[in-house]
Order: sequence, then C-alpha cells, then structure tokens
Amino acid sequence: MKLRVAVTLLCATAALFAIAGADSPYRFFDWNVTFGDIYPLGVRQTGILINGQFPGPDIHSVTNDNLIINVHNSLNEPFLISWNGIQQRRNSYEDGVYGTTCPIPPGKNFTYILQVKDQIGSFFYFPSLAFHKAAGGFGGIRILSRPRIPVPFPDPAGDYTVLIGDWYKSNHTNLKARLDRGRKLPFPDGILINGRGPGGASFNVEQGKTYRLRISNVGLENSLNFRIQNHRLTLVEVEGTHTLQTTYSSIDLHVGQSCSVLFTADQPAKDYYVAVSTRFTSRVLTSTAILRYSNSAGPVSGPPPGGPTIQIDWSLNQARSIRKNLTASGPRPNPQGSYHYGLINTTRTIILANSAGQVNGKQRYAVNSVSFVPADTPLKLADYFKIGGVYHVGSISDSPRGGKIYLDTSVMQADYRAFVEIVFQNNENIVQSWHLDGYNFFVVGMDGGQWTPASRRGYNLHDAVSRCTTQVYPKSWTAVYVALDNVGMWNLRSEFWARQYLGQQFYLRVYTTSTSLRDEFLIPKNALICGRASGRRTRPL
Repeated sequence: MKLRVAVTLLCATAALFAIAGADSPYRFFDWNVTFGDIYPLGVRQTGILINGQFPGPDIHSVTNDNLIINVHNSLNEPFLISWNGIQQRRNSYEDGVYGTTCPIPPGKNFTYILQVKDQIGSFFYFPSLAFHKAAGGFGGIRILSRPRIPVPFPDPAGDYTVLIGDWYKSNHTNLKARLDRGRKLPFPDGILINGRGPGGASFNVEQGKTYRLRISNVGLENSLNFRIQNHRLTLVEVEGTHTLQTTYSSIDLHVGQSCSVLFTADQPAKDYYVAVSTRFTSRVLTSTAILRYSNSAGPVSGPPPGGPTIQIDWSLNQARSIRKNLTASGPRPNPQGSYHYGLINTTRTIILANSAGQVNGKQRYAVNSVSFVPADTPLKLADYFKIGGVYHVGSISDSPRGGKIYLDTSVMQADYRAFVEIVFQNNENIVQSWHLDGYNFFVVGMDGGQWTPASRRGYNLHDAVSRCTTQVYPKSWTAVYVALDNVGMWNLRSEFWARQYLGQQFYLRVYTTSTSLRDEFLIPKNALICGRASGRRTRPL
C-alpha cells in the first residue's frame, strides 16, 4: 500500500511539474476519509472524518504553492472533495464536483493536484456528493501572502480557523432519503462552532494582543451572525480580497461565505462568549464558544450577547459597506491586476432567477425554470472524449422565461475572455446564497425589487469587493461582473445544499477553440474515468 501511494504521489508531482514548473513550493497531504461516531449536539451520529478529525485538518499554504492532496476513500460509497473558492486556473478537472470529476470509488484513492495561483485569503473545502456535507468532511484553507508582498495590517498574535454552520442530529443518510422522497428539510437542530455545540469550542488569547479569525459558514442553509461579547470586529479580508478595515459589533456570513476579522483582547481579563446565531428565521438558534484570556479572573456569566435577528436592512447595509482596499497589495504587487473592472464594457447580461416547486409530486428547485439533473457521465469528460448525448449547450436560457419547473442537465456556454454581467434575481421570500466555482466576481450592486437596466445607475464601479459567493436578499437582486478568463466547465450553484441537491445549479461552459496549454491544461494523467467514458484512456501529459 505504501509503495502504491508513493508511486501515485511521484506521478502526480511529475505531472504538476510539467504544468506549473518547478519554481513554486510543493505541499503534500495524505488524507484518509472514514465514517466515525461523532457527538456534536450530544447524541451519537455518523460523521465523516479526515485522518480521524472532525472537522478535517486545515490546509496552510502560501500564494502559488502547489498542493498535492492524496485522498483515500475508506467510506463504503463514492466520495468527492471540492475546494470552495480555490480557483483552479485552466484546470476544472480538479474542481471536485460531479460535473467535472469522477467520484473516488470506495477503497480507492485519488491525488488532487492544485495550485493556489495568484490567490490569498480564507476559504474551505467540503464533500460535494450524496449530501455528505451534512456529515462533515469539511475544513479550513488559508493562503498567506508571499513574504515580499505587504499585508495591510501587522502580523496578529494568533490566527484561528472558525468553521460555523447549522447542523442536524439526524445522519446525512436520513436527510438525503428525505430529499429523495421529495420532501423539504426540517429546521436544523443546532449550530456548530468548529464541530462542537454550545460551549464546546474555545479560543485562548493574551490581554492586549490582536488576533485574526478566519470565519467560514460551512452550513447547509442558514445565514449566521458572528459576534464576541464586549469586543469589536474589524473586517480585513473576504474570500481573497483585502477590504477597507471597517469595524462592526457583529458580522453576517451567508452560507458558503468566508471572511477574516481582527479583534483585540482589550477587555478586563476573564472569559467571554463567542456567539453565533441564525438570521432571518422566526425561531433563532444560538450557539456559543468561549474566548478565554490567559490571566482570566473567572468564567463567563449571564446570557450570551444578542445580535440582529430578522432585520434585512441591517444586513443589506453591512453588505454594501464592504469595499475593496485599493491601497493594499494582492497576491501580485499590482493591486489592480491588469485592468479595472469599472472601465470595461460588459458584453453579455445573464439574469438568473431561482424558484421552488413540484415536479412529478416531488420538491425541486430551479434556475430559470430548469432543475438540474446530474448526467451519467461528468460533463467535462464528455467534452474531452467528445461523447454526445450527455448534455446539450443552451439547455438553460440567459434570462427567466416563466413557466413550470422542468428537469434537464443544464449547461450554459460562454465565450472565453468575455466580460459579463450576472444578475441574481430572487423572487422568493428567503435569502439566497450563490457561488461560482473557478472564479471571483465583483459584487457591483444589490437592492430590493426587480432588477432593470436602470439599476446599473446605482452600481459601485470603483471599489466593489471581489469574491466567489454572494447573498441575494428576499424579493431582491444582486449584480456581479465577472471576467471569464478561466476555460473549463464550472459549477454555478445555490449554496443552500438541499436546493443544490434538488436542482438549483447548472454548469457554465467557458469555451475556446484554442488547444493551447496557455488556455487550458490537458486532462490529468491520473484522472478517474467513469460513466460512458469508462475504458477510455487519457493522453499523457
């Protein structure tokens, strides 16, 4: 077994040298994925562990590092890991979603070959198949700036990953079966902070020092508010973008979002509550962790600090206040890169409307009336091997056309290097959260009501934040600009995982006729082959 792993890693490393060159460091990870007993809310349930850990281990890296992650699937079912916010440049084969990647069969392993090219910031990974996300298998990813690139704040005394999310006491298999029967999920049972229920997690600090928290909402469906009793939070980064350093009493994170905040341990030395609670819900769930001063004079006392609950305006105003720090360097010395988004004309407008309804008596969710159905073969493999009939381009329209929800394997084609405007139109009464794999986009506007071309007059074309996940408030819209500079097949989805599972997603096929490696890498030599592509061989790199 050890010899086979070593050979796999050597082959993967050789393949990556051929693509990325030998000038960037390599970091190697060997993960064993298993089922195991966990007790996050005080009852035994089956969780997904990585190297025996729940949540899984953090990935620590530096801009441009090459990550070689050998994943052994010791579950009794197929498994995939996706990398939320890691932009695989020219290489959607490593994206870790079923539209691009064959699952790892039980008892087998697969080596992901990733490069955190020109990225910094806070992200996370998670399992993308079979509603596994409800069982764990997630962990934090941090990408530090290279030493010669200045960071717009002093080094903190400590740097913590904080994974927050709603949670069910039921096993993921029961939740999946409920969805398969066409039923909605019930309200969650609780909230976890780093895999633990109320009072289970703690963070140690020294009085007078400043700390960084990298917070990710890894839950299934609820927006969450994060706060620390008697302490202020200064936002410094969201999903790879340094922000203006605005200070808040608490901060909202919608499903799939990540951010970094700084806080100073400047209060009298004792223990304080770290509180996380649901937003926009009639019943509010709250969980707590403990912030413990090293010279603490006593434990926490009294109730946890309250936060906003159902107020939309509070959250909307906070979201609009999050702006890019234009004086800070990014992963490259030039903070603006090679262009400024506000000076480029968009070449296409795509309007995406989410909806919910019944198809054949079962609950489904849709984008522009199309509820996504996975094909029998990953779409990217169908492209590579030129297998017809797996999907057809144009199976989802550029704008909502009304009508009932219907099922299809929806794929939208877009031109490589186009600069497009995407409008997320939410006509439902709940907050939505949308994510685009392989890309960051500029969040240029959000407001209530229906989007119209006149809405562009209110866009922020100066210092909009660039990120990969955005919220859309009830009966509202959010507009983003995105430069389609990453060839491949990319998942655009709801981060509400029951909605994603039941069809609120599609694939954006960013296409070029070029076969140059400057535009897209060849299929990896170690790629798993499945579905209608089974038995076919890939070309060597």
